[in-house]
Amino acid sequence: MKKLALHWQIIIGLALGLVYGIVAASNGWGSFTSDWIAPFGTIFMSLLKLIAVPLVLSSLITGVASLSDLKKLSRIGGKTIAIYVGTTAVAVTIGLISVNMLEPGDKVPDQMKEKLQETYEADASSRAGSAQKIKDRGPLQPIVDMVPSNFFSSASSNRNMLQVVFVAIFVGIGLIQIPKEKAKPVLDFFEGLNDVVIKLVDFIMLMAPVGVFALIAQTINKVAGNDIAQVLELLGALGYYMIAVILGLIIHAGFTYTGLLKLLTKMPLKTFYKGIAPAQLLAFSTSSSGATLPVTMECCEEELGVSEEVSSFVLPLGATINMDGTALYQAVAAVFIAQTLGMDLGIGAQLTIILTAVLASIGTAAVPGAGIIMLVIILEAVGVPTEGIALILGVDRILDMMRTTINVTGDASVAVIVADSEGQLTIPNNS
Repeated sequence: MKKLALHWQIIIGLALGLVYGIVAASNGWGSFTSDWIAPFGTIFMSLLKLIAVPLVLSSLITGVASLSDLKKLSRIGGKTIAIYVGTTAVAVTIGLISVNMLEPGDKVPDQMKEKLQETYEADASSRAGSAQKIKDRGPLQPIVDMVPSNFFSSASSNRNMLQVVFVAIFVGIGLIQIPKEKAKPVLDFFEGLNDVVIKLVDFIMLMAPVGVFALIAQTINKVAGNDIAQVLELLGALGYYMIAVILGLIIHAGFTYTGLLKLLTKMPLKTFYKGIAPAQLLAFSTSSSGATLPVTMECCEEELGVSEEVSSFVLPLGATINMDGTALYQAVAAVFIAQTLGMDLGIGAQLTIILTAVLASIGTAAVPGAGIIMLVIILEAVGVPTEGIALILGVDRILDMMRTTINVTGDASVAVIVADSEGQLTIPNNS
């Protein structure tokens, strides 16, 4: 009997988790879900995070060293960063157009505004405090933070992935500069480590359907608790806001990524979206680009034909700095909060949102909920009260899942584009 494809296994797990979550919320099974279902999702997430650092380190070192030429490295790096920044700017612009057309802030009932602000006031204050610490840093602090004083401490947390990327590129450049016979033992070690990690990814993905089931069930449990009616009320009040975000994300994926793939590559769209489906579904379930990175790399290399040389450089960098979905959501959320509070943001303020959101997306950690903290900075940049984030926190988890999916899709799109431009794209025969 033919084995069911991985993306179908994940879809089944996701669907069953959704059904179970709704039934659990309707029947008051919240405690049972937290105690007996959620741990399997936590274990699955931990396993993915466990291998993220060794994967980035080993693949990026071998990838950079294999370039054997600093000019080639700078060329690939320049293309990658330029496309990432460009698509992020487009994403923010699409988000602003969507929210200005729909004007979702004008459609929230006054009673619900007060209720949301009261319910999420404490959480909003906590996020604002975290954002203030980031804002108080000097203008060059992000560059300072990128260079670790102790690699082992930086490698102890997935939040420091940009530091791991820096070290890996640094070591890779060092290997290029020494004689091949001296570099070979070091490269052999990291190539072996990379092979081991890839095999571990295969093992971990055997648990994917169960892990996704548990993650979706727990997400619904957190949002709904034991009262599904509250969720329906919340969705009704913030429905237009969610539509504005989702519409923007769909347009960005459908036009920006699809358009770039059609114009700049020979990759059939059917092949691309089928090949990247497991990573998209996993991103949706985990809300973490970082946790999804091992699967994204595997999909790009095995299903899309991106060379290891390109994927090992472009994708870890993308998981760290390419947050198109997050930037789009931040733009929509900022204008939505302003509309809800009766504030009018002119062209100047919205241009400020574009610039700030692009810069903020680069520094946003590839973990669930990090985008909210950067949103506070954007709100302050345009003079909107930061307490307004309380209005959107109730549905943030749902939108986080969707914007992470877009982030991962963007990473894969850029990997394909860069690989094709470098003559390192081998389109699968089954396309």
